[in-house]
Amino acid sequence: MDEKFTLALPSKGAIAEPTYSFLKEAGLKISKPNPRQYTGNIRAIPRLDVLFQRVKDVLYKVADGTAHVGVTGLDVVEEYGDDEVVVIHPALGYGHCDLMVAVPETWIDVETMTDLVDVALDFREEKRRNLRVATTYTRLTRRFLHANGIHHFKIVEAEGAIEAAPTIGYADIVVDLSQTGTTLRENHLRPIPDGIITRSQACLIGNRRALQSDQTLLDTVRVLLEHIDAALQGRDYSQLTINIQGESAAGIAERIAANPTTAGLLGPTIAPIYGAGDDGGRGWFTATVTINKRHLLTAVEHLREIGGSQIVVQPVNYVFLQESPTYKALIEALAI
Repeated sequence: MDEKFTLALPSKGAIAEPTYSFLKEAGLKISKPNPRQYTGNIRAIPRLDVLFQRVKDVLYKVADGTAHVGVTGLDVVEEYGDDEVVVIHPALGYGHCDLMVAVPETWIDVETMTDLVDVALDFREEKRRNLRVATTYTRLTRRFLHANGIHHFKIVEAEGAIEAAPTIGYADIVVDLSQTGTTLRENHLRPIPDGIITRSQACLIGNRRALQSDQTLLDTVRVLLEHIDAALQGRDYSQLTINIQGESAAGIAERIAANPTTAGLLGPTIAPIYGAGDDGGRGWFTATVTINKRHLLTAVEHLREIGGSQIVVQPVNYVFLQESPTYKALIEALAI
């Protein structure tokens, strides 16, 4: 029987549905026969079974080897991870949020972490107690505060919503995740601009020992990464098809490639349009070029300037490079 491996995915929370959508976009649609079950599969990768878990449990399952790879938040990995876990892909492009220090709006003189150092010293000298910090990210918070010169503080356990801690009175400041800052503002808190501890998003992780010891698992992960890398690369590009008149295919190619925005990944593809007629030695050709969509309008304007017309723009779903850059980086990280 073929060896099977497990991909752990979040079952609920902010990145659950975006994860399923992302994998579907990458050609890795998840099949879950029974919505109440905690298992599923990916038809595109038969060796890979899916296990649905809470975001933190995804990390724990990968760390103990119950799951071989998984998708979770980078903040979870940085707070609870260890050497058993390797980050295979740190930026899947969704689930963005920041772990940040936030202070009460009434602390109008606190604009930087340096100001917060002074506040912590004032608490120590005048109130005879340490600054109280409400957070569930104790490891990252301790490391960040110490690195910024704040040593007199106490981590307090959150009682309900962390953002309400200063209002209720059991903490002075908070360290928590935020996407838009709305919840902080609603609770009369203000983030410190240089108080961002980590910028998080969804990431792909794996069990280091399993990846180092099982070539079949590595081969399976390579297939997974080929899909993911190609889908992420494809987001950046559009394919343009242009009708353009010229004396030769080579001449048209030179005019198109002369502009960096229309040079394409490896240059344009040119083909004659049969039956379009000939105007004094100038025939009609169709050119196809893949460009970075950030430069779309600039590219279109250049193509118009050199005689292009009927410019059709199509999305690019996948861009497969010579090899998966993420898989290559993984092999280097595993030192195998």
